[in-house]
Amino acid sequence: MDYEGREHVPDSTLLKRFAGETTVRVTTPIRADGFDPFGDNRVTEQLPQSVDRVIVAGNPAYLTDDERRRAIGPRLGAAREDAPTAWVGTEGVERLALAAGGTQFELLAPTTAREVRALRAAGLEGSIAVYAPVVATDDEQILLNTLGEYVARRGSVATALENAHPESPPRTTATDGVATDATASGQVRSILLDAIEEFALVGRPEQVDERISDLRAVGVDTVIGYPARGAGWLWH
Repeated sequence: MDYEGREHVPDSTLLKRFAGETTVRVTTPIRADGFDPFGDNRVTEQLPQSVDRVIVAGNPAYLTDDERRRAIGPRLGAAREDAPTAWVGTEGVERLALAAGGTQFELLAPTTAREVRALRAAGLEGSIAVYAPVVATDDEQILLNTLGEYVARRGSVATALENAHPESPPRTTATDGVATDATASGQVRSILLDAIEEFALVGRPEQVDERISDLRAVGVDTVIGYPARGAGWLWH
């Protein structure tokens, strides 16, 4: 289970009920208050014992300035000691995640296939899990409304968006004042649409299936598909 910001952490009772029916893993952003193994760890401690964890650094978009400055490596190690079966990873901390051990949890990116091949060629026998939003359509308007903001938070995309407007005044994030939904136009729209193809599983259902098969072929064990439009829209 993933969520956008600590205020949306699923209720413990709900998590426990789900865990009684299936395997449940919850993302725990170790730099954020409530999840910090070196500080405020209250939210993590309240998770039911029947729920597994996915240890992540936490996207800067959901962190305060103080939280962003917290060291990742030591916290990954400490969290792994507390939850030895946890998955570990996400964007920008791949080397640290490898050092911490456990199932490698990565976000789908343009480099995913190449990196997984390299890990397998180097002898990595552990499990690799890849997370990706899924939208089974090729309608540009729907894709931008659903995934524009998500891909704009990816590091390489944020840089491309900043470079597209070098004359703009300084912004806290690359998307401040920049439309990332269906109203996006020009170079920004082009950057976002290209990124959606690379960072998400989109297109007709058979195209999504083909990409999943390609990921498995290079060595990915588990593909976590997040229904970005909601579960009811997954194959509509």
